[in-house]
Amino acid sequence: MEEWWWRCLFFITVSLATVNGGSVTYDRTSLIINGQHQILFSGSIHYPRSTPQMWPNLIAKAKEGGLDVIQTYVFWNLHEPQQAQYEFSGRLDLVGFIKEIQAQGLYVTLRIGPYIESECTYGGLPLWLHDIPGIVFRSDNDQFKFHMQRFTATIVNMMKSANLYASQGGPIILSQIENEYGNIERAFQENGLAYIHWAAQMAVGLQTGVPWVMCKQDNAPDPVINTCNGMQCGTTFKGPNSPNKPSLWTENWTSFYQAFGGKPYLRSASDIAYNVALFIAKKGSYVNYYMYHGGTNFDRLASAFITTAYYDEAPLDEYGLIKQPKWGHLKDLHAAVKSCSEPLLYGTQTTLSLGSQQQAYVFKSSTECAAFLENSGPGDIIIQFQNIPHQLPGKSISILPDCKNVVFNTGKLSIQNNARVMKTQIQFNSAEKWKVYTELVPNFDDTSLRANTLLDQISTAKDISDYMWLNDNSPNAQSVLSIYSEGHVLHSFINGVLKGSAHGNHDNLNVAMEESVDLINGMNNISILSATVGLPNSGAFLEQRVAGLRKVNVQGRDLTSYAWGYQVGLLGEKLQIYTVNGLSKVQWENFQSSTKPLTWYQTTFDAPASNDPVALNLGSMGKGLVWVNGQGIGRYWVSFHTSNGTPSQQWYHIPRSFLKSTGNLLVILEEETGNPLGITIDTVYITS
Repeated sequence: MEEWWWRCLFFITVSLATVNGGSVTYDRTSLIINGQHQILFSGSIHYPRSTPQMWPNLIAKAKEGGLDVIQTYVFWNLHEPQQAQYEFSGRLDLVGFIKEIQAQGLYVTLRIGPYIESECTYGGLPLWLHDIPGIVFRSDNDQFKFHMQRFTATIVNMMKSANLYASQGGPIILSQIENEYGNIERAFQENGLAYIHWAAQMAVGLQTGVPWVMCKQDNAPDPVINTCNGMQCGTTFKGPNSPNKPSLWTENWTSFYQAFGGKPYLRSASDIAYNVALFIAKKGSYVNYYMYHGGTNFDRLASAFITTAYYDEAPLDEYGLIKQPKWGHLKDLHAAVKSCSEPLLYGTQTTLSLGSQQQAYVFKSSTECAAFLENSGPGDIIIQFQNIPHQLPGKSISILPDCKNVVFNTGKLSIQNNARVMKTQIQFNSAEKWKVYTELVPNFDDTSLRANTLLDQISTAKDISDYMWLNDNSPNAQSVLSIYSEGHVLHSFINGVLKGSAHGNHDNLNVAMEESVDLINGMNNISILSATVGLPNSGAFLEQRVAGLRKVNVQGRDLTSYAWGYQVGLLGEKLQIYTVNGLSKVQWENFQSSTKPLTWYQTTFDAPASNDPVALNLGSMGKGLVWVNGQGIGRYWVSFHTSNGTPSQQWYHIPRSFLKSTGNLLVILEEETGNPLGITIDTVYITS
């Protein structure tokens, strides 16, 4: 009964809290907001990976889960897809997203970057940067620094105009410049160090009135705060690089991103809670969960080989549904830590050994005492603390807000597991429901872009499409076609007929193909479709990365430096036949029983009743892209199985706001030979 009382009191207090703005400073203990030291729990929710209609519910669930802060990156590539042409509407309404957070009484951490990585194609950098002569990304390079400063200032000024910084009465209490630069700084040598000092000075000079951070940057220049990313920052973090900076954890990975062909990473609620409690026990004062809600990589947002569902194992899953026990266990952890706030923030810490793998972190103020009892060993044990026995499960921490009574143990889960269930609502299992259009395989004579070499696909396609055709004429022979590519998928056609396909994977993007082919008398058209599955998103000298074909050989004849014709994208993409206006630009035919590669499928459906989330079950398909009412749902790749023989992702989220009540247009580009008769529209719900 006593435990129930203090928990209810805590959550009543949170529900009445509002964001009043004011000054934000810091010392070695914590951030100081309006003169008050604070322990803060934060969660990453990325506005473009959900919809404005989803934002209020996501934020409300985060608040109910005991969070104080919502953290988000700013997506430069989405906001400025063409130089000086900006987009801030719909899912990109950054100001609207932050105002919704403010309306619900939470703070914001704004990670401007503007390089963000985030499993986002090209690390969130717009591809037009690639074409600026002499540019070197994320280095002491005048061209890059000019555009980085220009975009950062654009975002800062936008926030100021909307009065969103805490110094203006708004919710933004922290900003971030750059992102995990410590991973690549050595590659740039002296230019790396100079760049970091410039970036810090530039950011601080924008005068936001709130502190700036750099994550995974041990040498972050004052007054910028260096912060930790990872799963075990209570153990791995070297600590603040200045005695007056607080200990902040900007990314506590609640699971991990998933790649096509890979299994989901399942991180337990107890492991997350243990590492958070340890970080707090070691004087940490800010923990952000990355992700709290991962959401969906709509359109072609995901980087190389990353699934469309993002951090689906987070406390709030891709659809925004609560995942137990993770959400509830962390909620109880937050309440327990907050009940110790006074001694944690204002008390003196001592550490006591209670055994070879057991210790107590004790915080005493003038009026209160709190303790964190840690068992870092694998087995259960009973320890004595202040003459009271306490049972500690293996790898766990007990929290005692009065140094006597345990209110929470990270290893003891009182929350029941739940499960996500998909219920079929609509089937497309008859041929009459589908119309088809088969993409034409171009010939050399059809192409207008010519080169006597193999062009880099990133530079040539400019990310307007995943696809690029390469065409060549070759004399007749019994031949072996050998192709080497640096990403990511290949389909080879001889005289319009598919002869072979191959692909790489997340850990090895390169593709090698060798096929025996029969050529006809006379000239033969070799057509190779090279497809990327997102662009690279990390590493030094990103601007130098390439993709696509690097070598082609036919029966010992090297065609690498030869006359090639190129076509960027597919005809159906160019004509936008996935939209209502574009449908009539090609001749659609009735669906037959056989399926061909590079086929477009279209049908219509009514929105399922109820308000449950909606998912497209593509378990019968291969690889491709999906649109609903002209909006990109993302890439699918059901045929790329994990090691246990199942798809990495079978269901694909269709946000309710994308749907009309009736007559919704579904268009699918199938690269391989999937069967659309097995597709269903499902609703999603949670059950115990």
